Amino acid sequence: MKRSSVVKSAALLAAAVLWAAAGPAPAEEIQGQCATVFGGQVCTAASMENGKVVTIGATIPIASIANAPADEPMEAGPPVPVATPKLPAAAEEQTGFSELTMYWEAHGHPPGPYLTPHFDFHFYFVPPQELAAIDCSDTNKPTHIPEGYSLPDVKLPPEMAKMMGTDTMVGLCVPQMGMHAVPTAELESGKIFTGDIIVGYYKDRPLFVEPMLTKELLMEKKSFEYTIPKIPGYQGELPTKFAANWDEAQQAYHFVLSGFTMQ
Repeated sequence: MKRSSVVKSAALLAAAVLWAAAGPAPAEEIQGQCATVFGGQVCTAASMENGKVVTIGATIPIASIANAPADEPMEAGPPVPVATPKLPAAAEEQTGFSELTMYWEAHGHPPGPYLTPHFDFHFYFVPPQELAAIDCSDTNKPTHIPEGYSLPDVKLPPEMAKMMGTDTMVGLCVPQMGMHAVPTAELESGKIFTGDIIVGYYKDRPLFVEPMLTKELLMEKKSFEYTIPKIPGYQGELPTKFAANWDEAQQAYHFVLSGFTMQ
């Protein structure tokens, strides 16, 4: 089978299972883009019902998780994504969500709870060109963030400080990403995390919803879900639930963001 056919089949499968995982079959199924990640095809998708987007998400093959390298060189500058597949155009037009940006953190990153191998799945609702302009020079934190969340300032170890070009990440700000609001209870627990929903901001503007998940959790091959907090400062509809549905037959997770509600 040609590679183009494999990619198309993967995208169609992503869309089909996304709808099944979300509930009754909607009127329309739409696919986004696919990207090769560590030997697997990561594909975005969305579902529409009566002309309205009701879910967005992606299919993540377990191969993309299992084959992630145990080590990776530290290079100057912000982390480089392993994939940036766009979401379907209809999803962007109606919800603002434009793409999934996937990062692999082989050694984790500060603060303490997140110093373990994990994946960052950023679902952005701002255009890529705006993200590219974020340099973290604006250190003003947003006026309001989700209840129970914090924007900590993180002192970096020398090697990482050299890589990032700063010794302190104000509000956990990363160039070309933005600030990262994290659950306060996680920061105060003193334990290594398993999975969290992170919310991105810059210049008082919400930017993304990020399921941050350890490799260990994903390798369990079990379904799980998290509540997405209400995001102050956003005008429009945002999802309220994230589900990672394990598909044994396809050996893949189907990520589904659903429950779109006005903020």
